[in-house]
Amino acid sequence: MRLRVEDLAVEFPAGRRGTVHAVSGVSFDVARGETLGIVGESGCGKSTTGRAIMQLPRPTAGSVRLDGTELTALRGDRLRRTRRLLQMIFQDPISSLNPRRDVRRIVGEGLRVWGNGNGADRIDEMLVAVGLDPAAVEGRRPHEFSGGQCQRICIARALVLDPEVIICDEPVSALDVSVQAQILNLLEDLKQRYDLTLVFIAHDLAVVKNISDRILVMYLGKTCELASSDALFARPAHPYTRALLASIPKGAPGRAAADPAINREPPSPIHPPSGCRFRTRCPRAEDRCAREEPEMRQVGTAHWLACHFPVTEDAPR
Repeated sequence: MRLRVEDLAVEFPAGRRGTVHAVSGVSFDVARGETLGIVGESGCGKSTTGRAIMQLPRPTAGSVRLDGTELTALRGDRLRRTRRLLQMIFQDPISSLNPRRDVRRIVGEGLRVWGNGNGADRIDEMLVAVGLDPAAVEGRRPHEFSGGQCQRICIARALVLDPEVIICDEPVSALDVSVQAQILNLLEDLKQRYDLTLVFIAHDLAVVKNISDRILVMYLGKTCELASSDALFARPAHPYTRALLASIPKGAPGRAAADPAINREPPSPIHPPSGCRFRTRCPRAEDRCAREEPEMRQVGTAHWLACHFPVTEDAPR
């Protein structure tokens, strides 16, 4: 097992208003060489989950283990050295790059931090791996490149220290649709070439379907459903998952005319609903949903669900 997260919780103080319950009791594991997709609406806690794995910020509670090493217990130099095995690709490629540094220095910064000198050959290798000509980037800074090229630079920076796990925090959401497919194909190729394990965070189910082996659906800091990509699209059992599928634009890959998309705004994470957090927007909610929080339970082969009244029939085509 490469990465295991158990009962992860992340909370932020909100002054007199109370506490933001960003992530509450999320658990999952990611096997070596696997891609786990994490999806949900904006504000559901998926990006916070990814950053908490990196210990940025540190979780309020829970466990994060990488090859048996408990990251939440590490401090100082031990944590820094372990973090070399974990890298992150951020949502906005341009703002995540230092505008004052040229591309070669950006990509090679990790090598200099860890005493590997300039690492010119390694930098060239990474630039070529992501489809950039080392000679063409010489002396140039991020503002001289397109968004897709900047994301390739970010990927090269993440790869240069030979990590085992890469957390991709919505890496294509800020890019044109024509460029998204190129970056997704690049990530898939690099995953195979360098034996990477990926955690792919996105709000677009159609994008996640193409790259993920399994998909974790989150809502308001909680896990709703976890299944293989094929099973989740063919047999979504949670009402929220079905609503997400219904929101995929007509004609897009994975489009399922399931339940109508939900329109009401999600509750505040400062004062989440009792019981099931989705109940205030769920068409199947009953009194039990307000009294009792649903626990994750297995409903099929490698298919897990947190719902008192799941949908059992297959999603319509």
